Amino acid sequence: MALLELSGVSGGYGPVRVLHGIDVAVEEGQVGVVLGANGAGKTTTLRAISGMIPADGSITFAGTSITGKRPEEVARAGIAHVPQGRGTFTDLSVEDNLRLGAINCKDSIQSDLDRWYLIFPRLGERRDQAAGSMSGGEQQMLAIARAMMSRPKLLLLDEPSLGLAPLITRELFDKLGELNREDGLTILVVEQNANLALDIGHAGWVLETGRIVTSGPAESLKSDEGVRKAYLGF
Repeated sequence: MALLELSGVSGGYGPVRVLHGIDVAVEEGQVGVVLGANGAGKTTTLRAISGMIPADGSITFAGTSITGKRPEEVARAGIAHVPQGRGTFTDLSVEDNLRLGAINCKDSIQSDLDRWYLIFPRLGERRDQAAGSMSGGEQQMLAIARAMMSRPKLLLLDEPSLGLAPLITRELFDKLGELNREDGLTILVVEQNANLALDIGHAGWVLETGRIVTSGPAESLKSDEGVRKAYLGF
């Protein structure tokens, strides 16, 4: 059974429908990749999952329906969402940002902090520094670590490479791949850098105008001529 399953999901903003009956299933321990041009509905898909917008159809997580749940209920169920633009609290320190991520955790917060300082050493070096004074790459690492402080079963990532230098982007995706392989973390990522995303991915879906037009194993998408031309640059 899939950890996350969307069946016939439609949704949008007020009278504007962006998604038109999409089906997505992410198995536990997988990295799922959502590709598509700007305006295809990628961000809206993640927002529908996390309860930020109303959605029709069925969204099931760990065997339980989360359709229509509020964002805080979805978060408590075990889904962490890192939005586009990172969403760090810029005036707060790195450590205060991380502690906010653990607001629903009652124990072992210090050991979790130590772990994320080890995984992202630059966060440890800047633990007392205001988040807004860090580079974009460091803020993205902070956003991911803060989400992981809630000990989620599923991590939703919206364009994690946006605005980052290629070297930092590669480092970030290497870390995400390690978390998946070593911790079994399930990830659903929306990403413009299709090469990097599919390199760590297991399955993928291509959205066009709110509809899934292609899906399959990551390797098969990398060899699909249409996907290669549209998203992989060759």
